[in-house]
Amino acid sequence: MTLTRHWIVGPGALGRLIALRLADRASVTLVARRPLPAEQTLITPADGVLTRRVEVARIEALPAPPDVVHLTTKAHGAEAAHAALASHLPAGVPLVLWQNGFDAQPRLAERHAGPVLCATTTEGAHVQDDTRVTHAGHGHTFLGSLTGDQHALATELATVLSSAGLPAEAVFDIRVRLWRKLAVNAAINPLVARAGIRNGELREAPYRARVETLLGELAPILAAEGIAPPDGAGLDGWRRLVWQVIEATAANRASMLQDVQAGRPTEHEAILAPLLVAAERHGLAAPGLAEHLAALRARAAAVAPPGDGC
Repeated sequence: MTLTRHWIVGPGALGRLIALRLADRASVTLVARRPLPAEQTLITPADGVLTRRVEVARIEALPAPPDVVHLTTKAHGAEAAHAALASHLPAGVPLVLWQNGFDAQPRLAERHAGPVLCATTTEGAHVQDDTRVTHAGHGHTFLGSLTGDQHALATELATVLSSAGLPAEAVFDIRVRLWRKLAVNAAINPLVARAGIRNGELREAPYRARVETLLGELAPILAAEGIAPPDGAGLDGWRRLVWQVIEATAANRASMLQDVQAGRPTEHEAILAPLLVAAERHGLAAPGLAEHLAALRARAAAVAPPGDGC
């Protein structure tokens, strides 16, 4: 199929990054809950400025059906967004899930009436305001289905994204890659979010020891799930991977920290809960991960407005 019409549902930092990068090569519609200006600006990693006009639509007034839908909401909003959108989509339209963690993806892969790809990316972006988003750092995106099929579709989409300046690659092992990113996020994001620090400060006392404690909990859980680090070297492999990410993102404010500072819900359930469910299933202790989840759940209950289930 030809992927020329893209709906991007969830016009936050990642959604607008994808939209603005694709705008010169495809028809792009940002699907939003509230009005956004059609003229959007991307600040590039080299401090360049890319301004484009993109179509912005509400679910109540959508344009012609797309060739592909990118669901770029946060993990806790993914299923509700899909439910609101599903009746507007013809059967067979591909869905791409860009969420962190490993929570909604299996359920949406079964629920959606068409092919489903999962994406894991190291592209960095953050919102400045309703018209501007910063592409904080170049990364790489992997695409694939949880069942290992749809490789031709993943390859075509990877080509489209790569040609737009977002390097991407189709893979058969996206489940493993999602769990690897989940492990890295679990070792970094809750700690920096709760401490209010940038990633690089984890190298300092007392945070370094806390990261090492979390790694000691994560490694056996992932081993029990059959997930090895990229070099297949157990705890030492996870240690190298996580500290490499911390070094590479030392100046970054993690997305969970940004959410805490902005008073938004965080992705703690999608990142921490799957690991704790796996730990319980395998009879493994994970008190550090559990303490993070309990604290972030308490925060969510305290900041959520009445009737908000987030």
